[in-house]
Amino acid sequence: MDFELNDEQVMLRDTVRDVLTKTYDVETLRTVTDTERGWDPKVWKSLADIGILGLTIDEADGGMGAGPVELGAVMGEIGRSLAPEPYLNGVVVPAALISDAGDGDTRSELLGGLASGDLLMAFAHTEEGDRWPTAAVTTTVTGGKVTGVKTPVLAGDSAAKLVVSARDDAGAIGLYLVDADSDGVKRTPFRTHDRRRGAQIEFDGATATKLGGGDAADVITRVDVITQTALCAEAVGAMERALMLTVEYLKTRKQFGVTLSTFEALTHRAADMYVLLELASSLSAFATGTLADGTVDQTVASRAKLQVCRSARQIGQEAIQMHGGIGMTAEYPVGHYVSRLTAIAHTLGDAQTHLSRLADSITEWDMVSIG
Repeated sequence: MDFELNDEQVMLRDTVRDVLTKTYDVETLRTVTDTERGWDPKVWKSLADIGILGLTIDEADGGMGAGPVELGAVMGEIGRSLAPEPYLNGVVVPAALISDAGDGDTRSELLGGLASGDLLMAFAHTEEGDRWPTAAVTTTVTGGKVTGVKTPVLAGDSAAKLVVSARDDAGAIGLYLVDADSDGVKRTPFRTHDRRRGAQIEFDGATATKLGGGDAADVITRVDVITQTALCAEAVGAMERALMLTVEYLKTRKQFGVTLSTFEALTHRAADMYVLLELASSLSAFATGTLADGTVDQTVASRAKLQVCRSARQIGQEAIQMHGGIGMTAEYPVGHYVSRLTAIAHTLGDAQTHLSRLADSITEWDMVSIG
């Protein structure tokens, strides 16, 4: 497993960094996320023009056919810039579901629309009371009509089409395509604390088309691992930037006539932040590499997410504390990074949830003998 990016992957990362850093500083971020949409269509078009929206979509369907390593590089830059565009939830996740479950002309049409930026979709899966990894899926489909309530549906406020998980009359879970603006669909948009967007979506006999055949549980599990891994990569990018801001602040802010970096206790705390970042980065890279090798392993994803959650919490707390009062203000970026890291840590399971899951599965692991 190679943990280093090759030349093409570095070029991809740098291209995305150039687009996003030229667009987003903290003032621009606040302005864009305060709009009704919450993201910038011009940035979305730029990402489409350079092929980022179609990055993980097969070339035959209008994409670039890249893998998890390239996706991780892009997600890291989204984390560094705090770009609010719904790339993961509006394109990557629906595309992965359709690639696995879809077929025929509908599949190619949807994937082509996602890759070009003309179509934005969302995955309506979680329901009220769900706690990862358990999803009740009480939403039902009968006679091609879907009924139920999904919340939260990230990117569901602006999605034109929805991939909905629902149970048929036999109790099997399937994936169904629903037009977001069709009769029987009611959207209640909301704004999250990290300035992103989502919606609660109620289906009351909405017309649905099934994607693929058979039970979709395995497809959902695979996409869950992809999402976990992508979120870890985004979190690493955000932690890198939070640490960088903290170090820069310690080097420039003066107290008692000297810079804060003069105080040994603060430099030790910054060093601890770096160690936590390296731990998270290494496990994130391992999870990405495992996916790139063709292995979909929820245990690997949980190990990575556990460390990312732990590192994000401590790095975020230390960043704000060492910035002092300014770290709590909306005018300064570090608080926005901490808010986003907190949201990631509570998406698809927090640290305690993943720790409990790993503990429950410990009897499945191989015994290591020495001698």
